Amino acid sequence: MAGVGEDSRALFGAGVRAALEAWPALQIAVENGFGGVHSQEKAEWLGGAIEEYFFRNADLELDEVEDFLGELMTNEFDTVVEDGSLPQQLQTMFYHFQRGDGAALKEMASHITQRKYSVRATAVITARETDEDDADSVEEMEVTATNDGAATDGVCPQPESSGPDSQTIKEEDIVEDGWTIVRRKK
Repeated sequence: MAGVGEDSRALFGAGVRAALEAWPALQIAVENGFGGVHSQEKAEWLGGAIEEYFFRNADLELDEVEDFLGELMTNEFDTVVEDGSLPQQLQTMFYHFQRGDGAALKEMASHITQRKYSVRATAVITARETDEDDADSVEEMEVTATNDGAATDGVCPQPESSGPDSQTIKEEDIVEDGWTIVRRKK
């Protein structure tokens, strides 16, 4: 019976790795080096850390898994993830592992691998003020995922287009101290 448990554990581990490899948020973080020069190694370590987390905590709630994944992504990749897709998959896989249902684990891993997306992210910086060195600038990502050649655009807020007039500073906006008054667009 120990062989069956080991097989299920190996299948659960393979399922976790497949889910992480297919997770767009992690793909983007690794491809863009959000975790530093060791982003790929951190992604590989993440699979083992998640497995261990499930094995040590057998009766996890979905929000606990989401919090754990969010904490790992924030700490290791400086990335905030709010899509909620991965925790449900992991919890379902762990449920099959606990039941010893190796066939269901294989099927889930196969299904995840088949629908793996190729993700491309483009950073878009939207300045809140006219000063380029402003710390209040917002960085958004435009994500495009492709599966078998079909592209689907992620729903991300698009910045307002900045025409040549939006950067124009009027003479009356410059005060004597060298400061510039910034006014909202109407």
